[in-house]
Amino acid sequence: MRDAVEPLHRRIYADLEGRILSGDWAPGDRIPFEHELTARYGCSRMTVNKAISELAERGLVTRRRRAGTFVAQPRAHAAVLAIPDLRAEVLERGQSYGYALLERTERPATTADETDLAAGGLLLGLTCLHSADGLPLALERRLIALAAAPEAINVDFHTVPPGSWLLDFAPWTQAENRISAVEADAREARLLGLKTGAACLCVERRTWRDGQGVTRVSQTFPGDRYDLVARFSSREDRR
Repeated sequence: MRDAVEPLHRRIYADLEGRILSGDWAPGDRIPFEHELTARYGCSRMTVNKAISELAERGLVTRRRRAGTFVAQPRAHAAVLAIPDLRAEVLERGQSYGYALLERTERPATTADETDLAAGGLLLGLTCLHSADGLPLALERRLIALAAAPEAINVDFHTVPPGSWLLDFAPWTQAENRISAVEADAREARLLGLKTGAACLCVERRTWRDGQGVTRVSQTFPGDRYDLVARFSSREDRR
C-alpha cells in the first residue's frame, strides 16, 4: 500500500534515513554513490538526487565534491527527532491524508518572542487541521516569518500544508522541539473530535536558517492517535 501512494524518492529517503538512525552507517561513513542507488532502486538519477538532497537539508548527510556523500557528524537532536512532514507520515502508514486551512492572517509581531521571529517583517499566521483516514490527527497553529520566507505570502495554503512547503522551499539549519502533555480546551476538543479536557500530545517547534527565525508552530494531537518514536544507538555500537 505504501509503494502505491508514496513517491519513490520518499521511500529511498526513508531507507537511507533508517540506515543512518539505526547506526548501520556511522558518522563519516560514505553512503552508496548516486549511480549505485540508481541501479539498486531501478530509478532515475534525479530521483536519487532528490532523496539525498532531503537528507542533506535535514543535516543527516554532507556532500563532498568528487568524493561522495557522507553521514554527517551528529548535532544535538538532529538525528534523534527529525522534523516530520505530517502528510508524508500519514501516506507512509498507508492511510488517506486530509488537510484544511482554517485561518490565515498577515500581521505584525505582538510579543517579544514574535518580534525575534519576525526580524522586522510581518508574520503569516496559519491555523490548520490535519486528518488521517477521515479522523482529525493534528490541530496546527503556525507563524511564518516573511522576512525569512517571503515567497510564503503567495502560496495557496488551502491546498498545500505549510509544513510540507517549508521543508521543500525554506529548509532549516537549526531546530528546537518541546513536547508536552496537555488537556484539550473547548475549541481544540471540537476540532479534534474529543471531549473537553481529553489528553493530548503537544509538539512545539521553532526553526532557524543561518540564525534567522523561519517558523514557530504548535501541533496538538489526540493522545491515542499519534506517537513519537526516536531510534538511535550508542556511539560504541555504531561500528
